[in-house]
Amino acid sequence: MSEKNREGKRTARQKLAAEREKQKSRDKRRRALIVGASVVGVLGLAAVVGVIAANTGKDDSEASGPVVAPSGAQGKDSLAIPVGKESAKSTLVIWEDFRCPACQAFELAYRDTIHELTDAGQLKVEYHLATIIDGNMGGTGSRKAANAAACAQDADKFPAYHDVLFTNQPPEPDDAYADEGKLIDLAGKVDGLDTAAFQQCVKNGTHNSWVEKSNEAFRTGGFSGTPTVLLDGKNIYQDRSMTPAKLKQLVEDANK
Repeated sequence: MSEKNREGKRTARQKLAAEREKQKSRDKRRRALIVGASVVGVLGLAAVVGVIAANTGKDDSEASGPVVAPSGAQGKDSLAIPVGKESAKSTLVIWEDFRCPACQAFELAYRDTIHELTDAGQLKVEYHLATIIDGNMGGTGSRKAANAAACAQDADKFPAYHDVLFTNQPPEPDDAYADEGKLIDLAGKVDGLDTAAFQQCVKNGTHNSWVEKSNEAFRTGGFSGTPTVLLDGKNIYQDRSMTPAKLKQLVEDANK
């Protein structure tokens, strides 16, 4: 082989080696970019999840105005709507959201028993209203329904209207209760509730700021979700053995 041919092959090998090194460098940079982009994506997703978690239960309805508690509201900051006799020996505290499907399920299963016990003077119920579905799903239906329920309390019609709202609850993603006309139409199912005063209260959002204050108390109260149901301070909703019959027995035993 001539010296010229050997030199040509050496040059070709050197060029090939140099090209391989360049390709390695390009591959290394590309992998670094991919990894970097992946890290940014994960951090971005974490940031989004963090925002979602931080906003869980918040209602961006921008309710404003004075805090007007409904008639007869009791407890700290007048945030509880009482049902039943003060002399009852057992107290059931219920935190609910009118858009919450689990709240509806609880109400449909337990409310006949609760009504029986309150009517018998054995149980007092303190209802607290929250708007977590507005924060989670968007919309204002939780707040507007809660305001309407507070308006019903002003008319001494809260228990019946409360039940009507849960009986007619729309699917969770459907913000139907944001329609004040629907809330007023449902008032027609309660004798004597659909009055000019009730309609004005609903349309003006008279108790909106009170509802917001109630929801803030829920958010800062250390509760895990709605419904939260406390019988004499004990969370019975987390008791998997709880039934309407067991609740009735517990209340009757406390009243002996």
